[in-house]
Amino acid sequence: MIDLLAKFEPIRREYEFLQSSGLSDPFGVVMERVLSPTRAIIRGRETILVGTYNYMGMTFDPDVIAAGERALREFGAGSTGSRVLNGTFATHVAVEQALKDFYGTRSAIVFSTGYQANLGLVSTLAGKDDVILLDADSHASIWDGCRLGNAQVVRFRHNDAADLEKRLKRVAPGQGRLVVLEGVYSMLGDVAPLADLVAVAKAHGAMVLVDEAHAMGFFGPRGRGVYEEQGLEDKVDFVVGTFSKSVGTVGGFAVSNHPHFEILRLVCNPYRFTASLPPAVAACAEASIRKLMHAHDKRQRLWAVSRRLHANLKAAGFRLATDRAESAIIAVLMPSQEAAVVLWSALLDHGIYCNLARPPATPMGVYLLRCSLSSEHSLDDADEIARRFIAAREACAALAA
Repeated sequence: MIDLLAKFEPIRREYEFLQSSGLSDPFGVVMERVLSPTRAIIRGRETILVGTYNYMGMTFDPDVIAAGERALREFGAGSTGSRVLNGTFATHVAVEQALKDFYGTRSAIVFSTGYQANLGLVSTLAGKDDVILLDADSHASIWDGCRLGNAQVVRFRHNDAADLEKRLKRVAPGQGRLVVLEGVYSMLGDVAPLADLVAVAKAHGAMVLVDEAHAMGFFGPRGRGVYEEQGLEDKVDFVVGTFSKSVGTVGGFAVSNHPHFEILRLVCNPYRFTASLPPAVAACAEASIRKLMHAHDKRQRLWAVSRRLHANLKAAGFRLATDRAESAIIAVLMPSQEAAVVLWSALLDHGIYCNLARPPATPMGVYLLRCSLSSEHSLDDADEIARRFIAAREACAALAA
């Protein structure tokens, strides 16, 4: 018999603490009803959502919902097949065209999840004679893509262009090089110095893949991401993203101007051996992406509320992961796993849902409460969220006393 607790020893202590504390369900909370992009019923009470990645508030957009309803009636509930078999519907073609229009690229490939997009691209682009160089804080889907493939894997220090260059110099002549970066890192909410990193990669003949999952929609003049904001559109070879954040639904994608990019459809296992997105989901994504092309006001609101909440929490004495609001992710650093769980639960009692983040999602020994904001939050919401953080902290202190 397999002893699961022994097998996963690094997580055992946390799991047992969560079970015994009575403060937190180790498997997450239940959204009993969602009222809007910023409000839901949790544990029977109305709760402010500060941890949904619904950056642009598109989940309840009436045009997006209408598009999904039409496609549901016309195409049914699901695809029942992969894209290379019976799983390509008119809505899949349409959402890929919307991505090409949004990013200004010649090609776009849609995956069933953002996780699969990274898994597929990373594992397929680099082979056994190639080297993948990736940031030490890369998302789990990127690491798993490396494991699925056959390339040599080299990591460099987080956001450190000098360390990347040092490791690129060690790559043998003739070996293919793929540098994998992220625009915004999801745990701490910090932005990569892509211009420096890409310059180093290109100087050493590397191709560059950038994951813009947490930047799409509100970075750059057209919302394409950090690589657009830093003027790198002609230097980045592949961009990966997701529909489950700013687009407001589910799915993943990759876009590129590489002349042979489309061949990946025939060789990328996470694409060709997975049932495609339900046609209605693809229709929702297309409608959302086309609206995001003109979402300038939403971008401005999101930046305003992110800066307000960061300033409020900093003024209240919370320790934050970044000195300023670099993105819509505001990470509150906690001294221990126990302190993080206790404050997270107290926040739920005060009508705030944020994300409890801990290893392996975060770097070893880093525990935090991660707020991710929406363009549908108001400045008054940012003030109220901070007040409830303060009240929850005071409640924890009273219990400890």
